[in-house]
Amino acid sequence: MFGLVSAFVLSALAATSVKAHGYVQDVVIGSTHYTGYLPYSDPYYPTPPERIIRPIPGNGPVTNLTLIDIQCNGYTEGGVVGSKPAPIFASPVPAGSQVHLNWTTWPDSHKGPIITYLARAPSDITKWQPGTSAVWFKVDESGKTADGKWAATDLLAASNSIYTFTIPPKLKAGQYIIRHEIIALHSAFDQFGAQFYPSCIQIEVTGSGNALPTSGLVAFPGAYTESTPGIVFDIYADPTLPYPIPGPAVWTGGD
Repeated sequence: MFGLVSAFVLSALAATSVKAHGYVQDVVIGSTHYTGYLPYSDPYYPTPPERIIRPIPGNGPVTNLTLIDIQCNGYTEGGVVGSKPAPIFASPVPAGSQVHLNWTTWPDSHKGPIITYLARAPSDITKWQPGTSAVWFKVDESGKTADGKWAATDLLAASNSIYTFTIPPKLKAGQYIIRHEIIALHSAFDQFGAQFYPSCIQIEVTGSGNALPTSGLVAFPGAYTESTPGIVFDIYADPTLPYPIPGPAVWTGGD
């Protein structure tokens, strides 16, 4: 009996831990659904499922902006430091199409922005790691509305935990990593308090477009520092204060 009770308690504690933060658990592009990398089950299969999302160690945040972990939520295995490539990618993803990202239940205290970047792979995306190269460009962002609603809590909850963005319509065909993140600001009133929750999703964009950015490219780590506007921000201060979303301007691809 004690063993059963202990197992139940441990299971409940694990469930509580899993719900504490969050990650992208599903991706829908067109009519195709892709299950995301599930850190609390995928590693334990004899043959792990093939995913389009690069592995993450759990549902917790990255807090050190100088580590390679800030790129894709960090995963070190077999000598791979940082972003371990996923074995497959979503294809086709037509330029101009919508990508729907389903987050696990997000805590309503973790207010903050949702930001999305792309990086074009120069070779096979299932083997490519960006390292510290400045290859990332921002394609979407959502922060705080004029009436005080936050993207990561109010707006995400209103859309049933699904965040949608559009691939730039004139983007050049090729393989890309989507770097999609929530920055939680509940402890960001001082330095080193912001929490970062990035996910990296592998896709193949199709279409006849030929647009690529020539400026605004950033590296992870490197794109953010503790002095970057929006990284240190007191969400409990003046509620009318606008929020400066960190990172470069959104690149629309000339659409």
